[in-house]
Amino acid sequence: MEDSRNLFRRTWSSAARLDDKTVLITGANTGIGKETALDLAKRGARIIMACRDMEKAEGALKEVIQGSGSQNVVIKKLDLSNTKSIREFAETINKEETKLNILINNAGVMMCPYGKTADGFEMQIGVNHMGHFLLTHLLIDLIKRSTPARIINVSSLAHFWGTINLDDINSEKGYDKKKAYSQSKLANVLFTRSLAKRLQGTAVTAYSLHPGVVQTDLWRHLNAPQAAIMKMISPFIKTSVQGAQTTIYCAVAPELETESGGYYRDCAPANCSRSASDDVTAQKLWELSCRMLSVSWD
Repeated sequence: MEDSRNLFRRTWSSAARLDDKTVLITGANTGIGKETALDLAKRGARIIMACRDMEKAEGALKEVIQGSGSQNVVIKKLDLSNTKSIREFAETINKEETKLNILINNAGVMMCPYGKTADGFEMQIGVNHMGHFLLTHLLIDLIKRSTPARIINVSSLAHFWGTINLDDINSEKGYDKKKAYSQSKLANVLFTRSLAKRLQGTAVTAYSLHPGVVQTDLWRHLNAPQAAIMKMISPFIKTSVQGAQTTIYCAVAPELETESGGYYRDCAPANCSRSASDDVTAQKLWELSCRMLSVSWD
């Protein structure tokens, strides 16, 4: 249980400020997304909380404003399971915002029953990878105009058990929710790797990370045996505050300004899986994503 040992390390902290910076966080109405929003708001950033459930978002907005003392926090509707919603959201951001210094692709679904997005993607690859791929693509010009800028993709240790099935990315020939989840999290790391290469020389950097084993709403789809195991190890599981620390680290740590494409955990560089270092698969996934989303992104 490497995560349980890491839990008891000295908490990472930094006094770095984000005054005059704009941060966009997907899935910011709950869990580590909300804690990230709260921390970065305290550092002086303008926070855009991109959320699917606007009722929950309203409650989270009040918490972040009260907890940070900042009024420069807004909520916007974004449904990552619907490319129409993603395009409308991005159009609004590009029209209303003069800069976007930090994009945190945090939202996700985990080990859910088989389902499809509005565009026919399997839900986990659709939300966790395709949705964020499209969102990043639509915002990349604004990000490039806001340098130095960072793009952060929240992945998972689960990527170690993932394989990219290029011939059946939507799990239509057979569905295993754990395999589909691991595939989507591996896609996050490969996307980061490809993104970093394409952004060389632009002063936009990209990072992927494992937040730790965190108690969040994502657990709602676990079956009884899985839930029982999680209850047994609960003393070693991170809170949302602890789980948000590596995201915050990737967003603010000055020493990462010249780093790009890496994978992080427990507020430090970490080794990703061999599959996550495969540039051939990364390129094929990039090309497949572009085709499936009908976008051109060289």
